[in-house]
Amino acid sequence: MIQVRKIGYATFETPDLEKAVAYYTQVNGLTLVSQDKGRAFLATRTGLLSVQIEHGQRAHCTRLSFEVAPDADFAAIRKELAAEGINSEERQDPSPGIPRVISFTDPKGTTIELYTQWSYVGKRADSIGIGPLKLGHVAFLVPDPDAIAKFYERVLGFRVSDWLEDFFVFMRCNPDHHSVNFLRGDRVRMHHIAFELKDVSHIANSCDLLAREKIPLIWGPLRFGPGHNIAVFHRDHDGQLIELFTDLDQMKDEALGYFDPRPWHRDKPQRPKTWQLKDDPIWGPPPPKDFL
Repeated sequence: MIQVRKIGYATFETPDLEKAVAYYTQVNGLTLVSQDKGRAFLATRTGLLSVQIEHGQRAHCTRLSFEVAPDADFAAIRKELAAEGINSEERQDPSPGIPRVISFTDPKGTTIELYTQWSYVGKRADSIGIGPLKLGHVAFLVPDPDAIAKFYERVLGFRVSDWLEDFFVFMRCNPDHHSVNFLRGDRVRMHHIAFELKDVSHIANSCDLLAREKIPLIWGPLRFGPGHNIAVFHRDHDGQLIELFTDLDQMKDEALGYFDPRPWHRDKPQRPKTWQLKDDPIWGPPPPKDFL
């Protein structure tokens, strides 16, 4: 089995590249690594490549990139994909700091890139916007979340952390409670992208910055049930939903089957389970009517 270890970066198409770069640098607080006529690369203040933007006809997420073990064998990975009936290709220097990737398409049509080596990019300078620590997770609407979850389990080694009833699955590839989410929807599209912040004060400062930029909060602040992260949501220049979060659950010992204990856990120990909608969020306002 291929074992994904960490989410890397997400690639988006946008009708207005300049507005996208302005949002991610001036508001989100990423650092512009490089830009040419049709694309831009952005990193966190620690120098981690997080977002790649390309000019396109509509706003959507086209690719997700994941890190696998440094000693992973590309030939063996491609053989495993072929055994699943998945065509793949190897690409050289697809993005700054990434020397090569294996690329294939998942069942919902998103291009998946796997890489073993990376290097820091950007200037590692203080950001002028929010300044997230890293890309945390990406959530998609899909017609059948159970089917896509089984693909990510079988092919990429993800594990289910929690379900919200039968329509929202949270999946992990490392101690973070989730790196990808799948929600039931009538068509495939990104639901939201999430960036991890340092702490609750970072969340509060981010809300102040969004207010100065006249960008309204869509939901939050709140503490979720699944994952227990504190979060706020807003929309970017293209209307895409952006989550800022901190305090995400950590699965420290999977052999024991529970999450690293926290005072706000209601189950002791806290184990993966199916949550009910009435139990989410733990505190904070209920979701807007169109959120789910």
